[in-house]
Amino acid sequence: MRKYKYTAVNVEKKKFIGSFVAENEEHLRQQLAQQNLYLISCKPIKNETPNPFFSLSGKIEIKELTTFCRQFAIMLNAGISILESLNQLKQQKFTGYFKSLLYIVYDDVKVGLLLSQAMEKHKKIFPEFFRSMIYVGEVSGNLEQVLISLADYYDNEIVLKKKIKGALSYPIIMGIMLVGVVSLMLLFIVPKFQDTLSKMEIDENEYNVITKVIFVMSEWLIANGLKLVYTVVGVVAVIFFGSKTERGKVILDTLKYKLPVIKNVQINMVASKFVKSLGLLLASGMNMADALEVVQHLLGNRYAEKEFKNIVNDVRQGASLTFAMDQYKIFPQILVQMISTGEKTGGVEEILGKTMKFFDSQVEDSLLKATGMIQPVMLAVMGLVIGVMFIAIYSPMLTIMQKNYA
Repeated sequence: MRKYKYTAVNVEKKKFIGSFVAENEEHLRQQLAQQNLYLISCKPIKNETPNPFFSLSGKIEIKELTTFCRQFAIMLNAGISILESLNQLKQQKFTGYFKSLLYIVYDDVKVGLLLSQAMEKHKKIFPEFFRSMIYVGEVSGNLEQVLISLADYYDNEIVLKKKIKGALSYPIIMGIMLVGVVSLMLLFIVPKFQDTLSKMEIDENEYNVITKVIFVMSEWLIANGLKLVYTVVGVVAVIFFGSKTERGKVILDTLKYKLPVIKNVQINMVASKFVKSLGLLLASGMNMADALEVVQHLLGNRYAEKEFKNIVNDVRQGASLTFAMDQYKIFPQILVQMISTGEKTGGVEEILGKTMKFFDSQVEDSLLKATGMIQPVMLAVMGLVIGVMFIAIYSPMLTIMQKNYA
């Protein structure tokens, strides 16, 4: 069956335009005739993914997906069928982009596709993890519980992202303030002092080295400030657009795993995603090998995902998950030990369920430690820079005062 857009008239010759799902044109004609409508023309509608022009990311926002899951689960729990639930959900207050997608999914389910199959047509929009979980829920007959688990999973993701943004905001603000203060002093304050000193006919040879350097920097910045802005914007643009390419993402993610200050943060974030996603998949009834295949694309770091692919291959060839994880150092050792305990007791799923909150707290702790190291350094740098600027500006004045009193 497919969806048709039709034009029909009633006995009073009044025109009607609408859409209807039918096997073919003749079937559509019969369905309309039952409503006292006579088909004039029709054409099949392709259920393509809606144009993401009005969506900033071209994807569904996590918060919206969470709301969808919770409302869907409530309807299923009330005994409403999947098709009728979708019919009601597409009328809820979602964004226009998501609603247009739900209309397409609803039409596909209406003609006999599974919900997971309907969503599979829109791979770029529905996350792979989400689609896999929906499939597991349908096959196991436990879709309601899977939807609740998905909503909890995405809620945790939102909370974690907020914590990360909160932890990074202070160092970023400090960095911007430092650049702003130095720029203002070099562009406005230093030139005024330099002009004042020149009017007092002080020999430049009497300036100390720091003062000379600061004056030269100020003159250069005034003369080449615009060029510097263009250069910085250009470098930022190259880095930004380069980071959007696959090669750029791999390089950036590899650096995240290698740089000392942020290394622990990244490892704990990957571990947290691994624990939550694998635990959820296993709890929903998916076998270990297939679950690992799905998890491979959910770690949030290209370098880790590349290494994790080797772990998946080793497990498929018969190695234990503990042995495979121990060969590739992308997870904290404590997680490897926990997985080892789970495999020995036959309770990997249970171990993962108990450690979800632990690794979320590990991410938060490592973030606090990283920012705790960065903040004093930035404060010290800011104090040093402002102190040097102060000395450079006021030392000639102090020299003049000493001469006058001598």
